[in-house]
Amino acid sequence: QLQASGGGLVQAGGSLRLSCATSGRPFGRYSMGWFRQAPGKERELVATIGTGGGTNYADSVKGRFSISGDNAKNTVSLQMNSLRPEDTSVYYCAAIDSPGYSFTYFKIQSKVWGQGTLVTVSS
Repeated sequence: QLQASGGGLVQAGGSLRLSCATSGRPFGRYSMGWFRQAPGKERELVATIGTGGGTNYADSVKGRFSISGDNAKNTVSLQMNSLRPEDTSVYYCAAIDSPGYSFTYFKIQSKVWGQGTLVTVSS
């Protein structure tokens, strides 16, 4: 089970940190990712982290977002800096039972989803 938190309202240029807590599964075995979905748009993969700590980012967030994992707390976080109005979305965390974390691979694997958390960036 995944539990996402940390969304909210922030002004453009601000920062937010999303967290995804996992339970009922061995955290270190799973690669994790964050997706987002804006109204009327398809769900977009924005960041992944593999079991070895390797990361990938969508071009739209590279240099602004940072994904990290905490094995002791069984959580994965998404630090979002320099937020823009176009980052406004519902953000979802997801896990796959594999060490792979490339975007292509992550998208096609069966996933466990957390509930979404809304991020709103005002201009």
